[in-house]
Amino acid sequence: MVTITQILVFLMVATTLRANGDPQVPCYFIFGDSLLDNGNNNRLLTEAKVNFPPYGIDFPNGPTGRFSNGRNTADVIAQLLGFDKFIPPFATAKGGEIVTGVNYASGAAGIRAETGQHLGGRISLDNQIKNHWITILRLTFLIGKGSLVETKKYLNKCIYTVGMGNNDYINNYFLPKYYKTSSVYTPEQYAQALIEQYSRQLQDLYKSGARMFGIFAAGYSGCTPGIMNEFGMNSCVDEVNSAVMLFNSHLNMTINDLNNKLVDAKFILLDGSFEYPNDLNVTDTPCCAVSSTSGKGQCAINQIPCSNRKNYYFWDAFHPTERVNVLAGEKAYETLSSFYTSKTIVLSNEKETGYISEA
Repeated sequence: MVTITQILVFLMVATTLRANGDPQVPCYFIFGDSLLDNGNNNRLLTEAKVNFPPYGIDFPNGPTGRFSNGRNTADVIAQLLGFDKFIPPFATAKGGEIVTGVNYASGAAGIRAETGQHLGGRISLDNQIKNHWITILRLTFLIGKGSLVETKKYLNKCIYTVGMGNNDYINNYFLPKYYKTSSVYTPEQYAQALIEQYSRQLQDLYKSGARMFGIFAAGYSGCTPGIMNEFGMNSCVDEVNSAVMLFNSHLNMTINDLNNKLVDAKFILLDGSFEYPNDLNVTDTPCCAVSSTSGKGQCAINQIPCSNRKNYYFWDAFHPTERVNVLAGEKAYETLSSFYTSKTIVLSNEKETGYISEA
């Protein structure tokens, strides 16, 4: 487990490496769910969007579509990598912004296409990958001189983080009211089916030019206030956590397999467990008042949240506070350290939407 001292050392190293103002990699691409979404769901017809207060209460520009009071984990990684701006969401990314990366993550999205459909529109991982191809075509003209081969060479140098699987349990397998997966698959069979599909999707990203992958393990959803409430328990739900553990076990083996199969690529597992300060001691209660009418475990609109949110693990019933995201982002950045480079990258500033969702 990473300690606070180790984190501080890495932050000092990161600051030194960024002294010349250049990011440590030329670009950073983000795929995932609500833990990483920074606004892609804002224009979708869905309950899974949070572009309203009190979300963003600690973010410089207020609500943005991030499922937190402030930054999410991907934001923290981007800052530590040395980018002077947050990676833009695909929904609004324009022109030369895409040269340094794009965030495709979408609240309620899953590995499986149907995951989260009861909440409305969302962008599944398959469609996030399709959106990435739209970006690649744009990059071909921005930095590839019309050559897909040259563009892929550029993408080879970029970091890709992917965080999926959470909703395939929270908003699929453990919602028998809407989905049949729990009656079709045992937990072991479901984990295997998810991983087989996930592996194909990661290999699709490889074919598009990705070579440096950070893959987030699924979180222990059984310990979220939302799941504990759904199961009528005041402690972690072992049934849910056991299923997630099966998924993570298969994911770890698959990452090893992909590293052996795709020898010019590197896949790193980003484990969500970390050591956090003793004063972060409210771990079973959301900081905000949770809505009973819309969304799933989301904050009620315009309600005043807790004032001591730095002591809270959960912002709403499913998503962490900014403080937890900072700790998780710092640990992920450390784990990705073999991908860093201090080389100077000359980026194009030329300028230039397609959008594949399930709205």
